[in-house]
Amino acid sequence: MQQFLFIAAAHFLALLSPGPDFFLIARTSLAAGWRVASGACLGIALANALFIVAAFAGTAALQPGSELFVALQLAGCAYLLYLGVLFLRHAGSTPLAVAATSTAPQIDAWWRAAGMGFLSGILNPKNALFYVSLAAMLTPPHTSAFWKTLYGVWMFAVVLLWDVLVALLIGNQAVLARFTRALPWLERLSGVALILLALGVLGLLWLR
Repeated sequence: MQQFLFIAAAHFLALLSPGPDFFLIARTSLAAGWRVASGACLGIALANALFIVAAFAGTAALQPGSELFVALQLAGCAYLLYLGVLFLRHAGSTPLAVAATSTAPQIDAWWRAAGMGFLSGILNPKNALFYVSLAAMLTPPHTSAFWKTLYGVWMFAVVLLWDVLVALLIGNQAVLARFTRALPWLERLSGVALILLALGVLGLLWLR
């Protein structure tokens, strides 16, 4: 139980650190409301689930230094740069008024958000590194298959619930009005942060 509390606390603290997933959820929720953003939340949670399964199963592709792992990091950096440029180019152009008045389900937008969320999660270098680090602490014989399964289900559920909560808070109509003026700066800061993160990872790969 003590190990479970340690892993759960470390995982939740990692969620509190704003990253590409957070910025994507925030922008989607502001642009289209929390219902559409819930698609991004599910996509991100599913991507995290794949990393959890792969890391706990000891997949060679997630071993730091392997060719596949480096390729995944490079693809992640390219995607972060894409998101960063996208945020900077469209800063302040999001039609918030539409999101504030529309309550009808937007199925197509939800699926697009789910796809973007999955890409954001699966191409996020931080996710791969984090789950590999956790898996290193949970190798047999210290941790049984039952506990690994419990950890995996717990982390998937926490990622999904936390992201939906973020989408709800940011997509709330009362909160939305307060974000109207701050949105352009939020998108610019998000874009810069994503670009810097991608360049930082590329720098580390270059120095190896």
